[in-house]
Amino acid sequence: MAHSGEALNTVSPAGVMLWRKIADDIEHAIVRGDFATGEKLPSEQDIADRFGVNRHTVRRALAELTERGLVRAERGSGTYVEPARISYPIRARTRFSEIINASGRMAGGRLLASSKEPAPRDIALRLDLPPNAMTIRLEILRSANRVPISLGTTWLPADLAPDAAKIYRAARSVSRLLAHIGFRDYKRRDTRVSAAMADAIHAAKLQLTPGRPLIVVDSVDIASDGRPILTSHARFAADRVELVIEN
Repeated sequence: MAHSGEALNTVSPAGVMLWRKIADDIEHAIVRGDFATGEKLPSEQDIADRFGVNRHTVRRALAELTERGLVRAERGSGTYVEPARISYPIRARTRFSEIINASGRMAGGRLLASSKEPAPRDIALRLDLPPNAMTIRLEILRSANRVPISLGTTWLPADLAPDAAKIYRAARSVSRLLAHIGFRDYKRRDTRVSAAMADAIHAAKLQLTPGRPLIVVDSVDIASDGRPILTSHARFAADRVELVIEN
């Protein structure tokens, strides 16, 4: 496949490290189909010339792409494209760790922040709570092979899990958190999917350049008796996952 100058964008936004911008642009080119799985990337020198940088910067960008699982380097041969997006099914039982582990990658979860707060109006409606009922809010960064995949905000009724943050820190999994408080058999009631662009804060946490596309997933999970027990607002890096809606 021939690769012209438009395959790799040379414009670098102010304040973004060049190696990350180069990595993001190559990732976007891979996802767009400019480079096929198994295809060899241009040489370090060719990439350096295209972006107007030195080869050290290119090596740092390629190392980042390797960490993301998008390319592999073969000594003396070059750098080759690996399969890109993770297939992420949305089903009645949607479990992040199970999905990521099934893809052959290691799932990770890190609690960034937590608070006990009155439910905003829309969150109270999702959880069938009275106005200003107390909730536990968790900010969670999820990853696959240590590459950030999604940044999510999760709310639970405070009376169900007053120690939710402590439990999550130990379990590193929402499923294990819910199992700990007695909800092993929970299901997805509804899922809404939209799109957004990464702002500076979200981009930094997801290791993206600002302005990259995000898939936004709002969901509600219910207990076996139909009672809402959790709602989430998750922002997925669009170049790293593809959502598969299953019946």
